[in-house]
Amino acid sequence: MTETCVILDIGGVLEITPETGWLERWEERLGWPPGTVHARMGEVWRAGSVGRVGEREVHEQVAVRLGLDASARDAFMADLWTEYLGTPNEELIAYVRGLRGRCRLGILSNSFVGAREREETAYRFGELVERIVYSHEIGIEKPDPRAFDAACAALDVRPQDCLFVDDVAANVEAAGAAGMQGHLFEDNARTIARIETHLTAGFRAGARLSGGARKRM
Repeated sequence: MTETCVILDIGGVLEITPETGWLERWEERLGWPPGTVHARMGEVWRAGSVGRVGEREVHEQVAVRLGLDASARDAFMADLWTEYLGTPNEELIAYVRGLRGRCRLGILSNSFVGAREREETAYRFGELVERIVYSHEIGIEKPDPRAFDAACAALDVRPQDCLFVDDVAANVEAAGAAGMQGHLFEDNARTIARIETHLTAGFRAGARLSGGARKRM
């Protein structure tokens, strides 16, 4: 029997994460032109997204590259995490919680070092799904096909049995190339309807396989 699986992104899907303008406010506060923080910190952001640096080093680099004292550094990082975590997509989270027992459930997220601890504290995603695969822990970001392979391996499922939900079109396309079905998140209603269609198809496929096995007995 097939093991129907749903794998979801976090930011922009399970979390509502609009831009807060925090970087622009810091640049204005420091008297810098737009884009200065990214120019100075881009290398660190990239390293943190694939786990090549730890949180301690990130904090050190923020202080050095931006010239911030300990208090300002901590305030800067607090603003970063406020935007990163956003607010919970309560409707979708409640729906996914109700899927336990109906299908396999996982998360595949491009992330930043420290995300697991903060998201678990804020949202308890570890209780929502069976496995969470973070880019900063596996050293690979979507849309690299190896990220999707890692998610399937973590759940011990076949790509063809998985529906992947993400708010970035390139990631959805990459999931399709990796053998999954993909759904571009635009709103909760369409996403829930697409998941239900996927589950119904999986149930029918499982029933056909089960029926075929009985006939051969």
